[in-house]
Amino acid sequence: MNTLSDVAPNTQFLGNATNVNWVSEGVPVVYQNDSILLTMAEGTAGTLLSSTHFVWYGKVSATMRTSAGGGVVTAFIMQSNVRDEIDFEFVGADLQHVQSNWYWQGALNYTNSANLTAANSNMETHTYTFDWQPDHIDWLVDGQILRTVRAIDTFNETTQVYQFPQTPSRVMLSLWPAGSAGNGDGTINWAGGLIDWNSPYMANGYFYAQILDINVECYNPAPGANVTGSGAYTYNAASGLNSSVAITNDQTVLGSFFATGENIGYNPDAAASSSSSASAAGHKTTSTGSAFAYATSGVNTVPGSVGAGTNPGSSDGGNLIGSGGSGGNGGTGTGTSSGSGSTESGIGGFYQGTEASATNDAQTSRGGASLFAVVVAVVVAMSF
Repeated sequence: MNTLSDVAPNTQFLGNATNVNWVSEGVPVVYQNDSILLTMAEGTAGTLLSSTHFVWYGKVSATMRTSAGGGVVTAFIMQSNVRDEIDFEFVGADLQHVQSNWYWQGALNYTNSANLTAANSNMETHTYTFDWQPDHIDWLVDGQILRTVRAIDTFNETTQVYQFPQTPSRVMLSLWPAGSAGNGDGTINWAGGLIDWNSPYMANGYFYAQILDINVECYNPAPGANVTGSGAYTYNAASGLNSSVAITNDQTVLGSFFATGENIGYNPDAAASSSSSASAAGHKTTSTGSAFAYATSGVNTVPGSVGAGTNPGSSDGGNLIGSGGSGGNGGTGTGTSSGSGSTESGIGGFYQGTEASATNDAQTSRGGASLFAVVVAVVVAMSF
């Protein structure tokens, strides 16, 4: 793949997933052999890469080297719009282990975490894999299954619900400053303390993690899935469960950064300036009416967009992609058909930091409305 053409900054992407597979914020740097560095300079929120397509069960692998140092966290996760989540998290103070974790609809349950062996994760290249199926999740390191969680073990007798990740999810990678002084004591302690911005683990003025490859193998939809198309995943009920997901041909490209799943074509600037309207390709030009105006107007953005900053470039001629500062992202897109055995190699993205409320995609709530009040309007791009 051509990494420069396969990644769009979050200040431009409005949901056409046929154009690009990944959305960036912060400053990813194109490095040797088309690998990408997630960078984090002092005063920034690091770098986030997030897939434009969603996966509804599949095997997802990242071949990578992590960052290092107390307070510095590298992450490779999958996360849905109702905040089902499957994680690999790498705390820079412990380079011999990776933390595996999972969440159901954002409910915090710290007993779901378990450490797995990943020796010298900042120096040695390892391949980390989620094998996510309707009845279980395997976490693998270098092809070896190190942990399994079964859906049947999460069944809640009172609600008669499997409290298990079960909804279409983005692939995400991130490098973020969990050890920043402004974070809570619990987060800082978990991350190994405050970040040393004079650390020997920094190069060219920033911490970095190297992503060499992402591979996505999509499985068939869950048994009994409601299938009426092949272009988008849609929630048709507020439960956020497996049974509430439908596969449709619904439109997913937003008219502007102000649009939502309930008003997908809304663009207040359309008549005022063609340079600040959405293009047919699903991107927003920023020569006038820049994305910063959207970011400061109270419009929610993709996970982790607040505070992402500009890092210095690589001294070895690496190319910068993405953009500094905060911005908007539709998070939607016209997807491709899914099926068993389809694959896509490239690079990925992540939910950044601890701002759980920032998970509102353009299809979900605005202005503080409940996520579940509008979940039936959520439409996202199909799998790779």
